Amino acid sequence: MSSRAANEMAVSYGLDLFCVAPGAQPPVCKIINYGKYRFEKQKSERQQKKNSKSATLKEVQLHISIGAHDLATKAKHAKGFLADGDKVNVRVVLKGREMAHQEIGEELLKKFVALVEEENPVNIEKAPSWEGKCYSAILASKSKKQ
Repeated sequence: MSSRAANEMAVSYGLDLFCVAPGAQPPVCKIINYGKYRFEKQKSERQQKKNSKSATLKEVQLHISIGAHDLATKAKHAKGFLADGDKVNVRVVLKGREMAHQEIGEELLKKFVALVEEENPVNIEKAPSWEGKCYSAILASKSKKQ
């Protein structure tokens, strides 16, 4: 059908002629309500954007004098963050003379990672390292929940 005849047919229906595949031989066109088509397309794009979630970085801060129960509670919170698909920045903060015993902070971080890994394995995205008075590492879940 010629483009002129197709356009006249679309006008007679009160709709628009929309070219679906302009590169095809011959070009493929549809007679549709273009306003409704655009609205549906924008709606589906908004829905896709809404459903996609980027991982956010949550932080758990520890101190070397933390109790066993408090450590377990913070590990439970970190597990929840990882289950939601977020990344967790674990920081062990040392103050004053505690800097003389950095190995205690390193052991505490290893213990915390072991507590978090009990049920689900985690990826250590950023290896533990010292940043001033803080010993920190970034953890992410190996099985992503989408």
